[in-house]
Parts: sequence; C-alpha cells; structure tokens
Amino acid sequence: MQVKLAYHANCWGALGGNAVGVTSITQLTYRTFGDMEQAIRDIGAAGYAGTELFDGNLLDYEGRYGELRGALKQSGVVLVAGYSGANFIFDDILGEELVRIERVAGAAAELGAEHLVVGGGAKRASGRQQDDFKRLGAALDRVIDIAAKAGLRAHYHPHLSTIVEGPDEVREVFRHTAIDFCPDTAHLAAAGGDPAAQIREFRDRISYVHLKGWQRDPFAFTPLDRGDLAMAPIVEALKDIGFSGWIAAELDAWPDPKQGAELSMDYLKKALGPS
Repeated sequence: MQVKLAYHANCWGALGGNAVGVTSITQLTYRTFGDMEQAIRDIGAAGYAGTELFDGNLLDYEGRYGELRGALKQSGVVLVAGYSGANFIFDDILGEELVRIERVAGAAAELGAEHLVVGGGAKRASGRQQDDFKRLGAALDRVIDIAAKAGLRAHYHPHLSTIVEGPDEVREVFRHTAIDFCPDTAHLAAAGGDPAAQIREFRDRISYVHLKGWQRDPFAFTPLDRGDLAMAPIVEALKDIGFSGWIAAELDAWPDPKQGAELSMDYLKKALGPS
C-alpha cells in the first residue's frame, strides 16, 4: 500500500462558519478560527507531507495566495484538498452554493491541491422528502464537473447532521451520483456504520480517506490511538483494497492540536509499516 499522509488544519482554533452566510449564501463557509500558517508549521513538524483546509480558510487568502504558498513550502507541506459543504437539496439556492464551491475549487487548484471534498444534504424541518437523495445526487454530479474544470477530483463526505449518516443512507446517495467517496471513519462509526465494511463495499469509489478516532461517551473525536473505534480493521481494509494515495488524519478539536497530530502520526507509523 503506497500512501502519503496529510493532516487537516481544522483543530488549530474553534470550528465555525461565516456569520454573514446566514444572509449571503455565497459566503456560507466552514472555517477554523485560528492561525492556518501556524497549523501548517505544526503539521509539517509532526511529519505529515500534506494538509487539508476548510473553504473559508482557503478563501481568506484570495488575492494573496503567495503567502499561503510560502508557508506550505517552508514547512515541507503540500495542500492536498479543500473542504466545503452545502445544503444541495434546495433548488432556489443551489446555484449560489455552487458559485461558492467553484471559488473554493479554484483556490485549491491555484495552490496545487488534488482533491475537493464536500459534505452536506440538508435535513428539512418537516423531514426528508422522497426525492431529496436524487436532488443531492444531481447536485454532487455538478460538483464533479466543477472540480474537473479546476483539475481536481471530487469526493463526497457523509457527515453527522446531514441526510447521509448511516450505512443505508450512504448506499442510497451513491445510487444517484458518480462522485467519489471520502470515508470519514468517525462519522461513519458514530452513525452506526462499520467503516471497514464500507471501505470494502465502495472500494472503487475511494481515492482519498479521512481517518479520525471517536469515543461514544462522552461523544468526542479522538486521535487515532484512542477512543472506541478500532482502527486496525480499517487499516486492514485499506490494505485489502490496495488503496494508494493520500490519507488525511483529522481531529476536530483537541486541547493541544500539535500533540493530537503527533499522536495520530505515531499510530500511523506503527499501523502502516514501511510504505
């Protein structure tokens, strides 16, 4: 298994979004309220070769990409992916959401990324409608086109709090779209799935992976070496399908983000062995 290791920069500060997005859909981005250049330095020092950034943090550098490019180069880290999200099922606002995703794809491509990851599919106040998976799938196919025009590969990331959480929902959405699958081990497990089994089931769609630990009580995401989610079967599944490419470890929150990155790197070195 030939892999390269990245780490998401999302826990170097509080997670949130742009408040202006409440009234301006094109501005509704994820963001980490922290110093992304410090995050990149810490990620490089922990031994990772790549990183992933939220859309809001990427777009902060519009007009000055040279600054972020310099921080990446100085740290020996490449930008692997940008992450964005959307409701995707509401026709009236879909165009606005896709304009934003197009900007994100352009920013990621400008900085040399390979992948664009999106999550979403809104839960309606009145409950899911019969055609919501079809609407989501059609929107994700448009994301594929946006990513391809920027020279990126598009991935869908099932996520808690969306209409795609559990195994049946994951299976259903992929009936309606050709987009690749970016499994996030913690979200899949917390929704009642078996991440190793889902990796095997969708082996032909997987070209980028998020690894994250999880504990049930109290609910929390954890470094890969702790928590209630057994990582060994997941790593074995990746080996069994002959996965090659980027694996991004991730941790949404941790008191010492650099330490969290180091803990997961220590685990990955042992689990993956010589590449």
